[in-house]
Amino acid sequence: MLNIEDKDKVVEMAQFGIFYGHKKTKTHPKMKNFIGGRRNEVELIDPEATVQSFNKAAAFLKEKIQNGGLILFVGTQAPAKEAIKSVAEDLKMPFVDFRWLGGTMTNFSIIKKRLDHYESLKAKREAGELSKYTKKEQTQFSKEIGKLSRNFEGLKNLVRLPDAVFLVDSVIHKTAVAEANKLGIPLVALIDTDDNPEPIQYPILCNDHAKSSISWIISALKEEVK
Repeated sequence: MLNIEDKDKVVEMAQFGIFYGHKKTKTHPKMKNFIGGRRNEVELIDPEATVQSFNKAAAFLKEKIQNGGLILFVGTQAPAKEAIKSVAEDLKMPFVDFRWLGGTMTNFSIIKKRLDHYESLKAKREAGELSKYTKKEQTQFSKEIGKLSRNFEGLKNLVRLPDAVFLVDSVIHKTAVAEANKLGIPLVALIDTDDNPEPIQYPILCNDHAKSSISWIISALKEEVK
């Protein structure tokens, strides 16, 4: 049974389309127990299941963060980019909003070297140390910094392997899911009716493809964990 606070969450969640899944033909077999109905051929996630999964994930993240844990936030699809970057920056956590680099966790030492190289180039540019090179070489450095920025700017706070990974859509980020599972790093993920919840330790059952839904969930989580 939901308490009054959770019932209020259901009302607000409904306004942002959080319970909308996909058509029945796309529903993953492992998600069938969490379907609460159907509207215009679209499966609806059971509101109670969504609220309970949200509360469980929020409690886990809050405990991790309060104990100094490092959370890696991941959301590379257009509807998730802005919210992922915003929550990560507010919490001073690393994030991936451009594309997942294979081996980000399983080959962390290699990624760390590339990140250090990127930070070194930026520092040299800011200190004016690149001015001694020819204009052509300076242009090449600028292009390299720009290219590295897309992949590594969000990772500057990834000083070690994360204590948990938060991501939006486990299907799109299946490589990140596989890496986390291989290393035993807990996963919190927004998953929809077409996703398999089993590889995710803390799934949040919701609409993971609409910007309004993603933004509300992430904003609400941020308030919970502060």
